[in-house]
Order: sequence, then structure tokens, then C-alpha cells
Amino acid sequence: MTSTLLRNGFLALLIGLLLSCGGGGGGGGGAAFGSAGSAGFSGGLIPSGEGSPAGGAGDGQGGGSSGSSGAGGGSNGTSTASSGDSGSGVGSGGTGVSTADAAGIGGVDGAGSIIVSGLRYDTDTAVINLEDAASLQLGMSVKVSGPVNADFTSGTARRVDSAADIRGPLSSVDLTQGSFVIMGTTVTTDNATVWADAAGLAAIAPNTTLQVWGLPAAPGVLRATRVEQHGPSAPILTGTVQNLDQARRTFTLGGFLVDYSVAALSGSPDGRPPANGTLVRVRASTALPGRLPATLVQWWYPVPTANATPVQLAGVVTDYAGLGSLRVLGTPVDASSAQITGGLADSVGNGVKVDVAGTMSNGILKATKLKIRHIPGTGGPASFILIGAIGNFSSASSFRVRGQPVNAGGPGVVFVNGTASNLGNGVRVSVEGAQVVDGVLIATRVSFNP
Repeated sequence: MTSTLLRNGFLALLIGLLLSCGGGGGGGGGAAFGSAGSAGFSGGLIPSGEGSPAGGAGDGQGGGSSGSSGAGGGSNGTSTASSGDSGSGVGSGGTGVSTADAAGIGGVDGAGSIIVSGLRYDTDTAVINLEDAASLQLGMSVKVSGPVNADFTSGTARRVDSAADIRGPLSSVDLTQGSFVIMGTTVTTDNATVWADAAGLAAIAPNTTLQVWGLPAAPGVLRATRVEQHGPSAPILTGTVQNLDQARRTFTLGGFLVDYSVAALSGSPDGRPPANGTLVRVRASTALPGRLPATLVQWWYPVPTANATPVQLAGVVTDYAGLGSLRVLGTPVDASSAQITGGLADSVGNGVKVDVAGTMSNGILKATKLKIRHIPGTGGPASFILIGAIGNFSSASSFRVRGQPVNAGGPGVVFVNGTASNLGNGVRVSVEGAQVVDGVLIATRVSFNP
């Protein structure tokens, strides 16, 4: 009898441990980080034994052809968990790393493993949950959950979520302002916007369906982080809930009235329905003139509010009333004691794109760091970085790192610890660039790594 009880207890404990390691993720399997037909990064962006064998012709990244942006045609709920050990020493309980799950929300600005707003995450054991794309690529908006170190430079991702933010036909363009309108929402661009399959806004034909990842700004405005051309498909609209009518179950996003009377609600952090000011992503089967009959209302990458939770956000400042009172992605921020980089403190204001990092306290992000990324009319330091081995090498103007096409053959490229003649398959490099045009990272600096 005693042995039976012990055996049953051991089995229950074992099952509990297995379940605790499983992680979440919507939908079925599928390849992330470099499926066929995409220019995406490889699975587990710094896998063990990364990159191509020296002298190999392929990049070993599963990056697919460069002729497709990897939009995925509305792929929904792709989830994958990779395994292995990067040997980085960054992980839950590692030296200087918070064991509490932090949240990082922003656009992907690097690969190796994955870099979001300058914070490099090890993704070897992460659950990757993608919607609307076959693979993670530069510029996609994401939420990364997992422990980070005290200065928000490195961490370990337990989960990465990403989905497109707007999908619909281009209705108008303002080339002077670098903006366009889709489904009543004004989409703005800056020098860090990734153009996946076009040379820029001027190269996109009227009425083209676009799929956009971005950062919600003021109500009715989205700052694009990645833009792809897309075949006609079901609409997506992201923004700030306004004019909520709970009785009729309607609200407005930009210039569209959303009817959510038959919609499923997903991701509410407290189980309550949407309220005015809530950031949401709305999906529908079709769009009517000025009206969107929603099939799904998702909370847009909810920010954790528990006290002492580390949080890093990339977004556009709204509701600015001084450094001690502003909002980023709808989250109240107190940056009065933050270290400010990338510009002068008095240049922070509404419409300025920033990275902020700190910990939550009574629903407010107490920022310790604030980096200015873009000031309207002035610009700012746009930067992308790829870390890995070169593959598919043809010339300095055509090769891949992490499946991402790179052009390092332009004028003014700085080479560190080598020259352009040292480039070749299997060579380990760090590539920095300021723009992605037609899906190609235009390199400004290449460092050769040991």
C-alpha cells in the first residue's frame, strides 16, 4: 500500500513538472524563423552550431528565397519551441538576470538570437507564436516574455508573440508626410520602417493591400515598423478603443466603427471587456464601408501591471505632460529619474518614438532608461543588427546573415577587424544597418567576429 502511494505521488510530481515546461502557443505547428518562401531568420536565432559550414554555398538558415516577403497568407497561430543551449549564461537564475518574467514590446531590430529595442534575447527554448507570417523578420511587432538582466541589455525569452497590426487596401498616400491611410487609420513611417518588398511608399500602387506591423500612437494613428504588400484577404485593424457603446457592443478605431456583437474576446488581462483607451487588434472576415463586423477582438500585447515587473516598451509618446507623466503604448510612464540617451531630455514630447525600460509600480512604469529613437522633423538613429555566419554569399552586395539579405557593397560601409575581401560563406560577422529596402538590409558597418 505504501509503495503504491509513493509511486502514484511520484507520477503526479513528474506529470506536473512536464506540464510546467510546456509553455503556451496558439494553433498548430509549423516552422518559424525561416520557412520556405520567406526571407526570415532561422529557427532559434542563435542555435548551437549556428550558420553555414565554412565555404558552403547555402546559409544553413532555412531562409528560403529572397523573392518573397514571407507574409504567410494569413497563417494563424503558428507555434514552435526550439531547444538547445546557447552557452550565453543568460537565463532564469543566471548571474545578474531577473528571475521574474519581464515583458518587452516593440519591433524586431535584430537577429542573433532576437533583438527587440536593443535588448538581446536568447530564444533557444522559447515558444514562438506567430500569426499572419511564416517567420519572424525585421520590423515585426512582438511581445517577448522572459527574465532580463538589470540593465535591460540581455535576457532569455520564454515566449515570443507576433501578429500583424493592420491589413487592408491603401486608400490614400501623403508622400510629403511619409504617411498613408488604411481603413480610416493613418499609418506613419520613419527611417526605421522596414520595406519588405518595395523601395518605399512612393513605389506602392494605389489600392494595394498592405500588411503592416507597427506601434499604436495617438488614437487613429499607427507608426509602421514593417510594411509588406499582400494579396486581398481578411482585414485586421489595430488601435485605441474610443466611443465605446457597451449596449450596442460597438466602438471606433480611427475612422471605422467596430461591431463586436458576435466577436470572441481574447487576451484581456483581467477578464473584463474592452474599455475606452484599451489597445486592441480586431479581426474580421470582411470590411464594410466605415464599419468592421469583428470576429475577434484581441488585447494588443497586454503590458503586465504587477508591482516590480520589469518592462521595456518601444513606442510613440502620447499624453505628454513632462518627463514624470507620459504614455507609451497606452502605459503610464514616469521617466523623471530615467537616464536619457539618443537626444536631449527637452526633445521628448508627443509623437517622439522612444524605448523606455524600468519596473511597474502601482500601474505606472517607473523608467530607469529612456532612449530617443525618432523625433518628428529631425529623425534619429535607426539601427538594425544581425549577428551570425554569412551564407548565400555572392558578393559584398549580396549575402545573408540569419536568412536576412544584406548589401554591404555600398559607399561608406565601415569594416572592423577585416575588409570586404574577407567576406565569404561561414564567416562570422555582426552587421549593422539603418534601413531595410526591398527586403534588403543596407549595411553601414560590418564587424568580423572570432
